[in-house]
Amino acid sequence: MRMIWKSIKLVFFCKLLKVMMGLSLLGLSVLMFKGYADYRDALEKKPLAQAMEEIVQKPSYVSLEQVPDIYKEALIAVEDHRFYEHPGVDVIATGRALINDIKAMDFVEGGSTITQQLAKNMYFTQEKTLSRKTAEMFMALKIEREYSKDEILEAYINSIYYGDGYYSLREASLGYFGKEPEDMTDDECTLLVGVPNAPSVYAPTVSMDMARKRQQQVLSLMKKKEVMVEAYSSE
Repeated sequence: MRMIWKSIKLVFFCKLLKVMMGLSLLGLSVLMFKGYADYRDALEKKPLAQAMEEIVQKPSYVSLEQVPDIYKEALIAVEDHRFYEHPGVDVIATGRALINDIKAMDFVEGGSTITQQLAKNMYFTQEKTLSRKTAEMFMALKIEREYSKDEILEAYINSIYYGDGYYSLREASLGYFGKEPEDMTDDECTLLVGVPNAPSVYAPTVSMDMARKRQQQVLSLMKKKEVMVEAYSSE
């Protein structure tokens, strides 16, 4: 009798597992469909070439050649250290973020690449929903198909928010330091890289103490990623 009962429970468990897997696949399919639809709708309203051109035409636009190497190296180490390796979406980072979000039952980690962040800045809201993230991924893959890594990085630094109303690296370097990006010191570069993570907290005009603490995190990440540069913070 006990063996029969165990067999019944096993059959029930297997059927329940199949149902749960079916529902998960259905939910994933619906999510992908919604994300793709949002992605296509965004492109219909504004073609990718137009969105990129709007960034290039900004009066504050700065080319990648005008940006200090240490700034670029620090940015990649902090925001997306596999930037030159992935196709727009970092599967490893996304998987890790998903696990941490599930553990916390909240959006505690993004896992977005630089390309995904650029896609979000050009097309989508800051709303944290799975469908928006899915649309962002589709857009990132398209961006990577049509533009080089350097073009993407250049567009990114000309479109992110640094606080105090500064929406590009040049605006931020002129606003905070009174100088062009190419004239920034190593210290200023590593300080500025940390600001976009939370401009309302890390902007130098909000709290230099917090900006310096964030800078130390940037330097630690650079060291961890073996970025061989010499950068010092002003303590």
